[in-house]
Amino acid sequence: MRILWVATKAPWPAVDGGRLVAAVTLEALGASGHEPTVVAPVRPRDRDLAAAAARREGWKRLVLVPTAPPPLAWAALRSSLGRLPVTIRRHALPEVRRVVVGLMEEGRFDVAHAEQLQALGPLVEAERRGLPIVLRAQNVESELWQGASRAPLLGWLLRREVKRLAAWEGESVRRAAATVALTARDAARLAELSGVPDRVHHVPAPFPSRLPSATSPLPGSPAVVLLGSEGWRPNRDGARWFVERVWPRVRRDLPQAVLHVLGLPVQAGAGVCSRPAPADSREAFADGAVLVVPLLVASGVRMKILEAWARGVPVIATPEAALGLEATGGRELLLARQPEEFALALRRLREERGLAAALVAAGRDRLTTRHEPGAVAARLVEVYSSALSTPKR
Repeated sequence: MRILWVATKAPWPAVDGGRLVAAVTLEALGASGHEPTVVAPVRPRDRDLAAAAARREGWKRLVLVPTAPPPLAWAALRSSLGRLPVTIRRHALPEVRRVVVGLMEEGRFDVAHAEQLQALGPLVEAERRGLPIVLRAQNVESELWQGASRAPLLGWLLRREVKRLAAWEGESVRRAAATVALTARDAARLAELSGVPDRVHHVPAPFPSRLPSATSPLPGSPAVVLLGSEGWRPNRDGARWFVERVWPRVRRDLPQAVLHVLGLPVQAGAGVCSRPAPADSREAFADGAVLVVPLLVASGVRMKILEAWARGVPVIATPEAALGLEATGGRELLLARQPEEFALALRRLREERGLAAALVAAGRDRLTTRHEPGAVAARLVEVYSSALSTPKR
């Protein structure tokens, strides 16, 4: 199947969860004999880096469009004058749309894939020409904005934006021939927003069950890793909360523990090391380390948890962070919400022989049964095939 895949950012290098799920999915589709052609915007200064990363992965059908979203304030101003939500307006990039139109004229595709709600805009011409469009929503955007709307500053503006975005999500799902959600919870919410449950499908994120761990250990007893992308506000808020509220409590119990904050801006302090995320995510998952995922607002699935299981690292996460995985606390990971609960979980991993290994083994079983890349690619192709026979609304 020939797939026109439009993204909001280049999948390679896979330095955050959104890029990682796209990259693994594309690789699985390619390995299954399908032909995705990827179109993605990229900041001009990052174009060579993205192209080189794609070549290292053996990916050739990649069209990088040198452009970037405008500043958020400018997008918000323009959005206030129309009906487009801010995040949709910000990613309405005419350069990407022109490239998509050119590809439509040059070759025939069986289906178009929009990776994220914001990627639907450039596919207007594909929709006009009758090419079936499948939307894959990595998360429910309005739920993420709902979490941000609790902020004391500009909260009322954000709550207004949540309503606009929820309405836009519902309309977009109705327009698409099919929509894919990474979690059953997100699928149910998108079906509710759109009123077309028959067009919403739950297809889990793909991920291999075993990957090598880091080449070098991390200092600390234990070494605790907090990994994330600075560009996503829930990551920043969760990291700040963990460093300020949780870590002092952990250090009282485990004074030799070291927190390694990778890719997120936090104030270094007692037992806290902060540095950029490694170019190769493998180096974040060292033998003997523990991954913490302290998100207070989340939607979709946390790819870093899947990667931790694959690389043999146990996980402690908030219930919000683990929600989309349908994992059980105490079986695949440990759940914690309060500072005392994180401290207790870290003590358990240190003191209970075999606990870390048992959590990783259960996590890898879940990867095998629910996230195996080949099986996920086959399920996604089934959705593409169903979209070919879906009548336009």
